[in-house]
Amino acid sequence: MGAMSGLRVAITGSASGIGAAIRRRLEEEGARVTGVDLRDAEVEADLATPEGRAAAVEAVRSHCGGVLDRLVVAAGVGGHLEDRALVASVNFFGAVALLDGLRDALAGRPAAAALAVCSNSARFLPVDEHPFVAACLAGDEPLARKLVADEAGFFAYIASKHALSRAVRHRAREWGAAGIRLNGIAPGATETPLLDATARDPVLGPGLEALEIPLGRRAVPEEIARVAGFLLGPDAGYVHGSIWYVDGGNDAAAFPDRF
Repeated sequence: MGAMSGLRVAITGSASGIGAAIRRRLEEEGARVTGVDLRDAEVEADLATPEGRAAAVEAVRSHCGGVLDRLVVAAGVGGHLEDRALVASVNFFGAVALLDGLRDALAGRPAAAALAVCSNSARFLPVDEHPFVAACLAGDEPLARKLVADEAGFFAYIASKHALSRAVRHRAREWGAAGIRLNGIAPGATETPLLDATARDPVLGPGLEALEIPLGRRAVPEEIARVAGFLLGPDAGYVHGSIWYVDGGNDAAAFPDRF
């Protein structure tokens, strides 16, 4: 029997890419997974809208009997999309709404844990004090969508993942007090449909190709899923409020004196 045997898990973005790889990993360990995605999932919902998020939360609760042991928010879209506001709505507000909406389903469960799929790109731009990030962290989606609408695609992606990483850390006290470990994983370039679309973009593609990866290759989703499995499992029982970079050394090469 695996470490996740019998545990109830919800995963957003479960139909493809990193979310699908995490699902496979946890199911191999015996987890009972409720997937959330636009299609090909137990719960089909659009996390780009408040109504879709609310429907997803209620459907997950119904599917798992109101009790969760693990939660993974992996749904996300890339900066290649022309609708920059959509990037903000899915990558930040969709993720946070599912985290907060399902927190009480995790509370009280033995060794409860949650994980947000962030990005190592969150540090690629100096967005710490940007009004868009501030609007995200304040929960003001209309303002955030307005502020990002005319920005470049790479900004929308990077800044939304930056805000999500900070949202994870901002919740460390409250979630810890509720007995729930919450962490983020920050993948680098990983062979997924999202990366493929980014690579084809005439603006974003050259930047992607220019990334320095000390290990000399991109990741496959299963490598990200293995680290996710560790962070959600018993061996990571004292890991909380952290962002784990899984990027082949890209962050270290870009920022050797920051950690």
